[in-house]
Amino acid sequence: MRAYARRYGEPEDTWGIAGMLHDFDYEMHPRAPHHPVKGAEILLARGIDPDIVHAILAHADYSGVPRVSLLDRALYACDELTGFVHACALVRPGKVIDGLEAASVRKKLKDKAFARTVNRDDVYRGAGELGVELDSHIAFVVDALASVAPEVGLARA
Repeated sequence: MRAYARRYGEPEDTWGIAGMLHDFDYEMHPRAPHHPVKGAEILLARGIDPDIVHAILAHADYSGVPRVSLLDRALYACDELTGFVHACALVRPGKVIDGLEAASVRKKLKDKAFARTVNRDDVYRGAGELGVELDSHIAFVVDALASVAPEVGLARA
């Protein structure tokens, strides 16, 4: 999210916070519609920026909250794809993201058995709503994760 904030000239801290908090309640409320609605209630009560909370609500299609801002669309576009790219890296030799290519990720997207809980429709729709070509979006997310690989466990030990 921070990388997309830089690309679009948006506040990195705001976008980073949205990315970090968007699924914080998932273990407490793993089923729709409680996630992310219950989490949003908690965040608002704790004074989190309403624009961040809106983006968090909008990242779940079933919430009924429309994606209206660039932050909303970016969070939605990055949510499923980031986890999928992470999974792609973990099955590579050395479990590293370095050298992972968009074409490899795209090929894995076609394999319904791989990371089967990732909603492929959300991945495709997210890129479209953000207004980016899917392969470019994948490459951007791979590069963004590669830039923080040690922090997210995807770098050589």
